[in-house]
Amino acid sequence: MGSYNWGKSDVTDWIHKNIPEGSTCLDVGACDGIWHSWIGPHLIMDAVEAFGPNINYHDLTRKYRKVYEMDIDDFRYSHYDLIIFGDVIEHMDVEKAQRVLAYAWDRCDDMIVAVPYMYPQDELYGNPFEIHKQPDLTPEIFNERYPGFELIKGNDFYGYYHKRR
Repeated sequence: MGSYNWGKSDVTDWIHKNIPEGSTCLDVGACDGIWHSWIGPHLIMDAVEAFGPNINYHDLTRKYRKVYEMDIDDFRYSHYDLIIFGDVIEHMDVEKAQRVLAYAWDRCDDMIVAVPYMYPQDELYGNPFEIHKQPDLTPEIFNERYPGFELIKGNDFYGYYHKRR
């Protein structure tokens, strides 16, 4: 599916104001590489994509410095200046999402998490990773399950959160 474009220009502005040019960035669940399209020229970007056909179909190896075909829960890394979980954690059960975000917390200076609210979704395009395992997310539930984040931009159907410094 990829992620929504709503709010990306505001979040892109936020990134340009707060993340120095040339910083390293990990795009988790890169899918079609939309975040690279928005901020790629500003940052040195790597990607993790669990669904291999997306890597080839969207030519991710041309867009990113490195592309890792694996589940983010299995990916081990030391540090990125920014990690983006754009439309990713709703595809994990709560325990896994909390574990993945906790692992990332001390391995990045900044983290952005983007989520749709109240959005059930089944498998799409033969991709079992597209299933929403947290279709019940709301701003209140996000804050309860994932403390330590502040809202950058949101509305009734979508939110962009940043790791509090």
